[in-house]
Amino acid sequence: MNTLQPSLNNLISFKWNLNHKPTTVLNINNQYDPIKSQSSSAGKIKRLVLTKEGRTKFNITPDRDFYAFPRFVTHVDDNFIATLTALYKERLNPEYEVLDIMSSWVSHLPKDVKYKKVVGHGLNAQELAKNPRLDYFVVKDLNQDQKFEFDDASFDAVLCTVSVQYLQEPEKVFAEVVRMLRPGGVFIVSFSNRMFYEKAIGAWREGTGYGRVQLVVQYFQSVEGFTEPEVVRKLGDGMKQDRSVLDLIKGFLGLLSGSDPFYAVIAYKNFKPIYE
Repeated sequence: MNTLQPSLNNLISFKWNLNHKPTTVLNINNQYDPIKSQSSSAGKIKRLVLTKEGRTKFNITPDRDFYAFPRFVTHVDDNFIATLTALYKERLNPEYEVLDIMSSWVSHLPKDVKYKKVVGHGLNAQELAKNPRLDYFVVKDLNQDQKFEFDDASFDAVLCTVSVQYLQEPEKVFAEVVRMLRPGGVFIVSFSNRMFYEKAIGAWREGTGYGRVQLVVQYFQSVEGFTEPEVVRKLGDGMKQDRSVLDLIKGFLGLLSGSDPFYAVIAYKNFKPIYE
């Protein structure tokens, strides 16, 4: 057994230098409920989107256990990644300070753009340490603790890539994103039809492509402070938007032609900047 991994996962945050060696450890293991304690700039949750059943998972073990060992694989195909990278290049200014939540060892940011700062978040320290774009990262289970110990209005953009399907408290997470964003800051949530089925919430497992888009739109609308969400949709060649369970099984086995469908839901804090 790798004895390094548990100790890494018990550390909440690392500050990495250019050689990817930890230089500072931040303790952010403070339990916090953004509904009960919010600053004036935090998002207020207007309503809950999910039912109790909709938040449940087949695999009820802690997510930190599920991600205890790194998975150095890509979770979407090249066409999806190219579409997402182009979207980031269009929407993100090089002067932005960016928070990439539920990230991994792969960066989807354009390689030819240097951002002012990129902070990562995820569940596996070894994966995050491999991500070449991160200035530093935090390790946290958002299904246990939705509070980040970043100051209000710390970031110009927050990104969430192919991971929103695992959030059991999305309303709280989206409220926390509002708090961390600067006015005019953007939140980009992208996803496809792939998932770890046993770890996706019930509302996502049972949904269609269209239904999942509407679910994420409702997450944005459940919190005060976001502009009306914008949907970007690009279906792969030979793909149907609403796929059956049989189609999903064929896709996992490589028996279904066509690339991964691309969905993104985008909104801004308070207003959309006029230069966008």
